[in-house]
Amino acid sequence: MAERSFTKEIDKLRLGSGEEFNGEGILAVTKALLESGVSYVGGYQGAPISHLLDVLSDARDILADTGIEFVASSSEAAAAAMLGVSATYPLRGAVAWKSTVGTNVASDALANLASTGVTGGALIILGEDYGEGSSIMQERTHAFAMKSQVWLLDPRPNLPSIVKAVKTGFELSEASRTPVMLTLRIRACHLYGRFTCGDNVRPAMTMREAMEETRDFGAEGYTGPPHTLRHEQEKIHSRFPAALDFIRREKLNEIFDGPDDDLGIIVQGGMYNNLIRALTQLDLCDVFGASRIPIYVLNVTYPLCNDEVEDFCRGKRSVLVVEEGQPEFIEEAVRAILHKSALATTVMGKGELPRAGEYSVEVIRNALAVFAAGKRPNASRDVIRVDAAVGTTPAGAAGLAQNIAPRSPSLCTGCPERPVFTAMKMLRQELGHFHVSGDIGCNGFVLLPPFGLGQGTFGYGLSAASASALPGVPGKRSISVMGDGGFWHNGLSSGVVNAIYNKSDNVILVVDNDYSAATGGQDIPSTRATNIARSTKHDIGDAVRGVGVNWVREVTSYDIEEVKGALRDALTTEETGLKVVIATSECMLNRQRREKQVVKKKLSAGQRVVRQKFGVDAETCTGDRSCMRLSGCPSLGLRDNPDPLKREPVVHVEESCVGCGHCGEVAHAAVLCPSFYRLDIVTNECPSERWRARLRRSVIGFLQRRIEPIEANAS
Repeated sequence: MAERSFTKEIDKLRLGSGEEFNGEGILAVTKALLESGVSYVGGYQGAPISHLLDVLSDARDILADTGIEFVASSSEAAAAAMLGVSATYPLRGAVAWKSTVGTNVASDALANLASTGVTGGALIILGEDYGEGSSIMQERTHAFAMKSQVWLLDPRPNLPSIVKAVKTGFELSEASRTPVMLTLRIRACHLYGRFTCGDNVRPAMTMREAMEETRDFGAEGYTGPPHTLRHEQEKIHSRFPAALDFIRREKLNEIFDGPDDDLGIIVQGGMYNNLIRALTQLDLCDVFGASRIPIYVLNVTYPLCNDEVEDFCRGKRSVLVVEEGQPEFIEEAVRAILHKSALATTVMGKGELPRAGEYSVEVIRNALAVFAAGKRPNASRDVIRVDAAVGTTPAGAAGLAQNIAPRSPSLCTGCPERPVFTAMKMLRQELGHFHVSGDIGCNGFVLLPPFGLGQGTFGYGLSAASASALPGVPGKRSISVMGDGGFWHNGLSSGVVNAIYNKSDNVILVVDNDYSAATGGQDIPSTRATNIARSTKHDIGDAVRGVGVNWVREVTSYDIEEVKGALRDALTTEETGLKVVIATSECMLNRQRREKQVVKKKLSAGQRVVRQKFGVDAETCTGDRSCMRLSGCPSLGLRDNPDPLKREPVVHVEESCVGCGHCGEVAHAAVLCPSFYRLDIVTNECPSERWRARLRRSVIGFLQRRIEPIEANAS
């Protein structure tokens, strides 16, 4: 059950030649694939590209009608290896995954594919995730493109440019027999716009037709000596020049002229919109995007066309390279090109622009204010710098830092992983310190407050592998936490099998949320719902037992005592060998999405609906706040104590409560105050419930009226 369904927008993918598409970037990419005659598509979910896989899944009927095969890959490595079909057959194929973390997983297959070369067009659509809001380490895809000599497209963030990049990406791949990467930042994935459609094109060869071909790649596809040397020579002497010729001939990079031609700006295509906005704020560009300073837009950031760079820079006293991220690959390449051609143009870039961090409009504007100071017609106008050293006003960064509270990432309200981590925190207080290895995904929050248990995360599904060197002894075993998504992605082989092979005596805790929750709630092999297009309901317990794990406990995530007991047994038992604890409960976000539709239908039909919520009795609450310190649930807040003789504020349950019962479980398991109570809110109640409610109100009202005179006399 994906985070978002595109079933209502899918019909836009059927638009034909001359019709106007109006919609989101992800849908436009899918439409471009359909118009490109692609034979197969696939990939592995990860922000900001997860929705592309969701669109492809929702559009499976259209794909089937067009003769396109869709494969939801189990990992990025599986997706990259699938592109090997395009090495053998003249089939166009496209896969998608998340930026550098995905490319790192796929790099083995990708390096082999880049070495052998391709026959059909092979396109890799990457969700570039860089900057302050990134969910991964700060790295760039550019390094992988250079390492394996794979061409890298970075189109301007508008739908016509993105659609053109998809189509020309296939053509570039075929012209140079090389895989092509296309990067899309999160804003490009979700921007709205329009473009004129073409017809959907059936693939020249379908996958079923390819199966009937009697074709062997043979030695051409062998990446071993002496063929690897021949492949390398091919890259340099054949594929690389072919790529450059195609880029020049098709004018994939763009030049926008301007009157102030003694200056110039070289910009990554994906940074173009921010650059234009910054120029507009400095009166160096009109509202239609006509810049006074000439701009060279690199819709292809690797390889660079040396002659295009030289021609653009010739006669200019200075150029500014707007290149997000580090190292500054493009800037250094531009410097080298100008040095070899003996051009005296000054190259500016990092220094005027920060070496790290996202290039927002404000960041680019500050650099432009320095770079083009003499060109601004309204140069006296104030420009607010965005750096910590300048600006003590609320508009400056220092002012913002004083007025905006830091907000750490947190598990969702009602998340079933919260009680699991609460149990671990309470168990550490009971047994003393034990090593906890975190993993990528929601379970990575075990490292953060209020839990603060983990010692680090080192890859998706790699928590057990990162703790594999630690010897396990009763009472001092390590716990490796991984989610069900990470388990199927890499954890089963790199974690469980590796531990079994090495006779590990440690503990693996698998948090089974029923979906790949961290990437948007996509189905995985252990999803308990029926998926008509995929094979689900594969039990994690059966999987670990199948590879040799004898000690397996399956518990309910929300039962803190049960979770704590299973982990206590795993840590302290004298039995040797790997221990696996599987904590199971459905992802609360997906559960809410599913139940919301059911409740809506019941309410419309006038049927009885019961909604549970929890509250805190302010008179009973002591203000100890252990419930908050142990769980950190976002629905728990503080209110002034209604008792004038007590100073401590009391805990309050906010309206965001989803009734998971975790706070009450914490109070019970930790032997805290009995102040939590549960409310059953009934809509469309039955007659007997209405009668009981009236009776209760009458009795309570009668008792209240009797006690009021007694209290008045006492005062």
